[in-house]
Amino acid sequence: MKTVQFNNTVLRDGHQSLAATRMTTAQMLPAAPILDGMGFAGLETWGGATVDSCLRFLGENPFDRLRALKKAAPQTPQIMLLRGQNIVQYTSFPDDVVEAFIRADAAAGQDIFRIFDALNDTRNLITAIKTVKACGKHARGEICYTTSPVHTVEAFVKMGIELRAMGCDSIGIKDMSGVIAPRVAYDMVAQLRQRVGLPITLHTHDTAGLGASSYLAAIDAGVDIVETSIAPFANGTAQPDTLRMLALLEGHPRCPSYDREKLAQLREYFTGVYKELGKFTSPDNERVDSDTLIYQVPGGMLSNFRNQLKEQNMADKFEQVMSEIFHVREALGWIPLVTPTSQIVGTQAMMNVKFGRWKTIAPAAADIALNKYGRPPGTVSAELIKLIFDRTGQKPVEGRNADALPPRMPKLREELAAKNLPTDDEACVLHAMFPQEFAKLHAPKVAAPATPVVVASPPAAAAAPAPASHAAAPTGPGKRYRLTVAGQTTEALVEELN
Repeated sequence: MKTVQFNNTVLRDGHQSLAATRMTTAQMLPAAPILDGMGFAGLETWGGATVDSCLRFLGENPFDRLRALKKAAPQTPQIMLLRGQNIVQYTSFPDDVVEAFIRADAAAGQDIFRIFDALNDTRNLITAIKTVKACGKHARGEICYTTSPVHTVEAFVKMGIELRAMGCDSIGIKDMSGVIAPRVAYDMVAQLRQRVGLPITLHTHDTAGLGASSYLAAIDAGVDIVETSIAPFANGTAQPDTLRMLALLEGHPRCPSYDREKLAQLREYFTGVYKELGKFTSPDNERVDSDTLIYQVPGGMLSNFRNQLKEQNMADKFEQVMSEIFHVREALGWIPLVTPTSQIVGTQAMMNVKFGRWKTIAPAAADIALNKYGRPPGTVSAELIKLIFDRTGQKPVEGRNADALPPRMPKLREELAAKNLPTDDEACVLHAMFPQEFAKLHAPKVAAPATPVVVASPPAAAAAPAPASHAAAPTGPGKRYRLTVAGQTTEALVEELN
């Protein structure tokens, strides 16, 4: 078998899982050219919660981030995580909005689209896969891995066969909670290779301590790519560290070759960034937690969820809420826990603990029970459906929910034009998903457009390799970051918008 390849996730899932998605573009740009020269199969830089975080917390245009990273790392394919019909939000959007988003994303530099549905309902993937293919980009159909009485290796393999028939270029096993056991990983990869025949990527988290060992088993079974990060944005609720995986593969016939000195220097750089994001990190996210095997909360959610419980003065109820997640998930038909279902189930579990079980039902939880997010893999609690009907008069819907959603793009363009804002696809899709945040971000640019990211040209290489250095100091209205690895220095300045 050929050498296994690594994708690197430090610029997306690494900081989403361990620092509440707060790494800024300025903190990414110095490392991007170094990562670009490492020979990774792909760099995951976008999608998931990063679009929301850019707009809501960081004051950045997420499409500007993608363009900047594509410019800084042009050689390596850029990867994003797309929630199918939910795009990067928590609700379903009409087909024309999904299509516009993908067109805009592809034009901004996206190469590989990891396309998943929270319920593994492939009907919610059709539009995204077709549009990605129409844009000439790579569609990676994701199988959301979870354990329950209704989830089996055979069921997952059948989904892989369906994804191939839908036109996917490759298959991803998306183990968002870090619960795939090594033997299961081996069996899934082996059967997908035999019966589907497309390239396979395994994505997991080390939340329960299984990640690295499951990667080893998958590599033995012939997986094409595994996804790793760079410490300290690695391990724990994130992906296994790249250097750690190389050490575990030492002597293995499929061990890849990545510059370990550069990886060590990148770790030094990102350690500085991790310290800067200290208020968003937690030792609880860095440790192995075998309880994850029971409540199966994704790594990307845990760091954000702990912050949310603190805001609700429920930090001491963490274990109780985690236990309640199991009961909510069962009642909703054993749905996988992945955005947006993980957040919805987590919120409902928090409400059950705070007010009593099902005393208050979150609208989104009711929508899952009523099939508005798709077809749950198991049977929804009849008692819960009756409760919802008694309180709202609503019954479960039939068919693909997006078919009932009218086109929105013409209306979105009208709304933006009325506000004297741009009406291109980028503006429309951000306005559709995050109207208030997008308006706030764009308002200063109406009178005086500003370039949010400026990438400085790297100086000439030093005569001898220098250790990585991390610097962040005020420079006028912005903040400058600088990284030197093996004699190559890159730096970036992000201007503050007025």
